[in-house]
Amino acid sequence: MAIDFTLTDTQREIQASANAFAARYLTPIADQVARIADPWEAFLSTREAYREMARAGFTRSYIPERHGGLGFSMIDLALASEELARVDTNVPSTLLGSGLGLQPIIQFGTQEQQSRFLRDFVDDEEGELLASFAFTDVAGGANYDSNLPPAGIQTVARQEGDEWVINGQKHYTTNGTGWHKKGAHLYTVVCRTDRSKGADESLAVIAVPGNSPGIEVVAVYDKMGHRGVVTPAVNFTDVRVPVDDMIGQPGDGKQIISRSFSWTAALIGGACVGVMRAAFEHALEFAQREKRLGAVPVIEHQNVGFMLADIKMQIEAARYLTWKACHDMDLTGCRAEELAIMTKVYCSELTVKAVYEAMQVVGVESYIKDSPLGHLMREAMVFPLYDGGNRGIRRRQLHDLMRKPGYDSMLAAQCRLPPGA
Repeated sequence: MAIDFTLTDTQREIQASANAFAARYLTPIADQVARIADPWEAFLSTREAYREMARAGFTRSYIPERHGGLGFSMIDLALASEELARVDTNVPSTLLGSGLGLQPIIQFGTQEQQSRFLRDFVDDEEGELLASFAFTDVAGGANYDSNLPPAGIQTVARQEGDEWVINGQKHYTTNGTGWHKKGAHLYTVVCRTDRSKGADESLAVIAVPGNSPGIEVVAVYDKMGHRGVVTPAVNFTDVRVPVDDMIGQPGDGKQIISRSFSWTAALIGGACVGVMRAAFEHALEFAQREKRLGAVPVIEHQNVGFMLADIKMQIEAARYLTWKACHDMDLTGCRAEELAIMTKVYCSELTVKAVYEAMQVVGVESYIKDSPLGHLMREAMVFPLYDGGNRGIRRRQLHDLMRKPGYDSMLAAQCRLPPGA
């Protein structure tokens, strides 16, 4: 069977629906979010758009059909992500944050856990509920998987009878406030069960209902971009949950974290393409319209044309890398992680480059804070830094894969899994 990049009728419908949704509900808020000084108010300004996203079914799109969701494929989600992020990165990022918070349960939870924790999100037709992946400790996140007992994650869950008692401080906990600053509806908390043991034995993920006593939102960070995405600091102090709320077993945390982050890694590629598209379209329109004291529009100048050609090639390369990564994740149940990680690194760094090149086409006026490209640059700059930083985590993941005995450089190209995956 030949390789086929043709979208199905259903995928074209998803693409068109996401495009129409973005035009109707995201366009009106895209500019205003960046101008709201208070980070909490900026987040709240996206509330109605997120409500409409829930009504349209987007918040159920990544939940499997067997649990009442829409069961979109990874490629379906990437297509929607591109169309949404082309207009606004905030509301789609909140959606992605909830998806990440639920991935440990979707991919690794027992049938009972999946039924118990996912049902609320399936039934949430107004977008009232947010999930949050509580990963990064205040002390850092890049060394989360250290096998040296004093190092690594410092959030600890100790077992007392039939309960886990969780203590730790997390930050950059996307969606961790919920909509009312009282906490997310559900957290999946990365922790260790024993400080005297390394990650291979003790790293774990526990599902924690947001109404559990001892959870406190202590700060809402004020960011350069993604101002409509809330990334608070959240403290867990003697938070008690049943032993059965652990996803998997102590020591399973490394695999759960890696696979959950690979889900977002592939989809961030779609968001990056959307931002690059927005930058390219703005620069192209400028070049077709403006003469800049010359006799012809600046697109007639070879230098401008070459810069636009470079940006367009970058967009196409990033899009098809994203599609390939998502295709492989679909075929392997999210186990084909190498290409997903590459997608996050390559597309995120390419986006910063492409937006900057679009700024060079437009010139210094693109550096004005409220200019479209100035806004897009602030949105783009976080892509290499968040969701597992490209230096601290993502490249190290690739390095670790390559260090394994028998590493085959053609696995990703051929959608084959390494032994034991």
